[in-house]
Amino acid sequence: MAGTKHLQGKVALVTGGAGGMGSWVSRVFAQQGARVVIADTGADVEGRMGVDSTRVTQLADEIRADGGTATTFIGDIAELDVAEAAVRTALDTFGGLDIVVCAHGILRERMVFNMTEDDWDAVVRAHLKGCFATTKFASIHWRSQRTGGRLIYFTSLAGIRGGAGQPNYSAAQAGKVGLMLAVAKELERYGVTANCISPQASTRMTDRGRNLEEAGRAASTSAAGTKDDPRNVTPAIVYLASDQGAAITGRVVGATGHRITMWREPVWTKSLYFEEPLWDIDRLFELMPETLGAEDWPLPAMELP
Repeated sequence: MAGTKHLQGKVALVTGGAGGMGSWVSRVFAQQGARVVIADTGADVEGRMGVDSTRVTQLADEIRADGGTATTFIGDIAELDVAEAAVRTALDTFGGLDIVVCAHGILRERMVFNMTEDDWDAVVRAHLKGCFATTKFASIHWRSQRTGGRLIYFTSLAGIRGGAGQPNYSAAQAGKVGLMLAVAKELERYGVTANCISPQASTRMTDRGRNLEEAGRAASTSAAGTKDDPRNVTPAIVYLASDQGAAITGRVVGATGHRITMWREPVWTKSLYFEEPLWDIDRLFELMPETLGAEDWPLPAMELP
């Protein structure tokens, strides 16, 4: 591949590394000189079909045929012993671990009044516990070595603004942002950065319901070379994973189509003060409609980054 290899000599663990978005992270990281551990279960988008190594193995073979270096790890990284084994695979196979990208996840869409306990638990477990488990063991290594590291979680606009029909998914994505902010503070002293990437592209996960084309075709099958190509998301991830990305931590970076954006965490927009020792409830009822409660709900539509 022409050009500078910005991840030359790095070792990367990519969870969900054979999925719609994760597979491009694995490919591009390898093209950029990283040695990649592709960690995946090979399951479907809803996480119901169990474990199938076929797709994971095929991707590793493809990367090696293209001149890259990759190995596979099959397992559910939301289980702590499995997450520990995934990190150990990177250390034992390639002698180190510089980058962790958590691109794994499942999607089970229901309105909150129809959602089952299993659908809630499965989605939150896969997304949020999977990030925690992987981070736990990667951070143990980084803390002991004190040579730095890069941690990148995939989040979503649903975690920032919420998504109707996706209360489990939205909660998990918001949870990733909170986890990222916490570990960015905890691991800064060890030279580790932690960030979230908020992508928008056409993949298996978006090939659902209204996103199917009129003929019933999956939109992702025609995304190659367009602004919806998931490859458009990878340059921002490569930068965050590189040595040059050391100055960025504790941030949410949006990557949508041909645009890369930097998000801010929620901030106060207005304040209301009461100078007496205790708030007077009746006075608050008088003031709220014309002050803090004056804006209409729902919030105005937000342009995607």
